[in-house]
Amino acid sequence: MFYRVILVLFLMACGTTPTMAEQRKTLGWGRFFNNDYIGDRQDRWHTSSYTISRVRGPEWRGILPSKFGEIREFRFRADTIAPEDLVVPHANDRRYAGILSFGMHTHFRTAQNEEMALGGDLVIIGPQTGISRFQDFIHDGLGLPQATVFDDQFPNAIYPSITAELGRLITLQNGLTARPFVEAQLGVETLMRGGVDLMIGKLGRDDLMLRDQTTGQRYSAVQGPDGGGLSLSFGGDVARVFSSAYLPKGGAAILTPVRYRLRAGLNWQGKQSFVFFGTTYLSPEFDQQSEGQMVGSLSLLIKF
Repeated sequence: MFYRVILVLFLMACGTTPTMAEQRKTLGWGRFFNNDYIGDRQDRWHTSSYTISRVRGPEWRGILPSKFGEIREFRFRADTIAPEDLVVPHANDRRYAGILSFGMHTHFRTAQNEEMALGGDLVIIGPQTGISRFQDFIHDGLGLPQATVFDDQFPNAIYPSITAELGRLITLQNGLTARPFVEAQLGVETLMRGGVDLMIGKLGRDDLMLRDQTTGQRYSAVQGPDGGGLSLSFGGDVARVFSSAYLPKGGAAILTPVRYRLRAGLNWQGKQSFVFFGTTYLSPEFDQQSEGQMVGSLSLLIKF
């Protein structure tokens, strides 16, 4: 059933006229890197991830189009989830997961002038991703102790997933905007989420903004003419989690049904370049997790 839904989304997004197909071009790239070590100087749980998106469409006018499928985001993501100790893990800690995902999402405006993002991903986990072998190679090259958690990682599996987000940009005063949003995800993790992002400065006013899956940070993929300068962002959200392939029923680590995130970011954008750095607090995701964690994030585009 999930495969059919994702196929329908793909066909709908591709259902454009020949003229539009000829005019379609790459509007921008989104790149976002997370790492636990540049957050709280640890190497655990949500330890690292990298997302790259290619955004295509006829043109970018500084506002989302009203037509579904006109703007398409082709997304690739690599992610690593690990127990607290890679060498001698606790018996009730979460299992190691190497994750790759490939997906397509579309961004558009509803009739009520709300911002909508909808898309599907194929999430691949297990040794087949090669992430554990790559991490083992890096640890060996750096002379670090050999990890033992790779032998007990999740087996090979593929999870079709669907994600939908609905938000509205509200101008509170000059230079200050708020964007409340709700999100639903079905697949590798099934959850409902609600939150708000505050922006001080011009970030997001006429850029096409994407949301990072791990932290919820919003970052620019297509820059508009008025987004230059320095901007600050703050946000938070709460999720009700119904199921997670990373914390399955019957496992040693018991899923915590409610999780929340608190984040802040600093963004500088020039005519051709931008730099974003942020930090996010992630609350515990399973009952035996001793504490939350801080994750550092980086997104940049530098043109010479």
